[in-house]
Parts: sequence; C-alpha cells; structure tokens
Amino acid sequence: MLNGMRILCCGLLWLGTMSAQSKWKVPKDLASIPTYVKVPAFGQLTPIPGLPRVLIVGDSISMYYSAQVREVLRGIANVYLIPDNARSTAYGLKNIDEWLGDGNWALIHFNWGLHDIATWDGPRQVSIVDYEANLRQLVKKLQGTGARLIWSSTTPVPTGSKNREERDVLVYNAVAKKVMEEAHIPINDLHAFIESRSDKEQLQRPANVHFRPEGSTELGAEVSKHILAALGSKSD
Repeated sequence: MLNGMRILCCGLLWLGTMSAQSKWKVPKDLASIPTYVKVPAFGQLTPIPGLPRVLIVGDSISMYYSAQVREVLRGIANVYLIPDNARSTAYGLKNIDEWLGDGNWALIHFNWGLHDIATWDGPRQVSIVDYEANLRQLVKKLQGTGARLIWSSTTPVPTGSKNREERDVLVYNAVAKKVMEEAHIPINDLHAFIESRSDKEQLQRPANVHFRPEGSTELGAEVSKHILAALGSKSD
C-alpha cells in the first residue's frame, strides 16, 4: 500500500512538472510594455514515452524559435520551454529550481544576456561582474541535473535598439564564453550565426532585438542542429 502511494505521488508530481514546463505564460509586467513583441503560443506537449527530454531556457528570442525546434525534433525528443521569460541571470537564479522541476532532462539548451545588458532608463540590469558570478552559479545548478548542456551566445543588438547596445553583447558574450569553456560546455554561437548571414537585416527586425518569423525559423533550425548532434553523441 505504501509503495502504491509513493508511485501515485511520484506520478502526480511528474505530470504536474510536465504540464508546468510545457505551457508558456506571458508575465503581466512584460505584456504591459507597449513595445513588447507578442510571442506565439507554445502549446501543451503530449510526451512520447521513451524519448529524451529537452529543455530550452531563455528569453523571448528562444520563445520564438522553440516551436521550430519542437517541430524539427518531433519523434526524436520531447521538447519543453520554461513557462516564463528567463530574463536576466539574477532572475534566473531566483527561479531556476522551479524551472528545472524533477531534473530528468537529457539536454538543456540555455542562454541569458539580453536582459542583463538592458538599461531601461538606468544602469544595466546586471553588471558584468555579477553576470559572470551568476552564470557560474547557474551552470552549477544545471550541471547538477546530469543533463548535457549547450550554451547559446546572445544574439546581436541592431543599431537603434532601445535600452541595449551591441558593444555590451560582445563583452557579455566574451565573459560567457570564458565561463562555458572552463566548465567544458559546448557553445552554440547564435551571435556569429546571425552575423554571418548576408540576409541578417531581413531576418531581424530593424532597431529591435527580436526576429522576424523567418529569422526565428532559422534560429530554430540552428538550435535543432546542435541539439541533434549532442543527443547523437550521448554515448560518447
């Protein structure tokens, strides 16, 4: 009887975690911002038993490309997106335990940066010193899950974007690269991927960090490629 109760409780916890991590909700404080670009819904997932579980952690850039990742990995992996905007590393530290849930992840693709460098009429949300310290703590949390990890560099900030500067992206990306290399975490350099594209001005919105649908599709394809490569080498 006791074992039966334990199985039931574990099953309910598992179902609750799966539900919480598969449905996106736009936080009220973000939805109220006039310039906030509405994100497409990331629907509830009916997981396929036996497939590896992949978690995507990131800000609204990842929210746009996650649907494409799920489509590419259909039948290969169950793809989840955290039910929140990961925002800054400071916000991430406050919420990472909830986002990780039961921790039964085969792979986690993650990023923080665009919110850390944002000024919003004041200093940067997270200083470069705190950004590095926060990233190190977050990496330890993620490593504790036993999942394969992939860091994504922060995507470019177009000229004229409000509250953010491309020069800050370069500095914060460099620090993140150092942290990931020291932790032996592979890097999906989405910044370089976008910068290398001859059509980058058509992929990203003008004076806006967000991408057009075509850009999000391209980002999703690039993210999928790195996830597939990592899952394929899981026995290495």
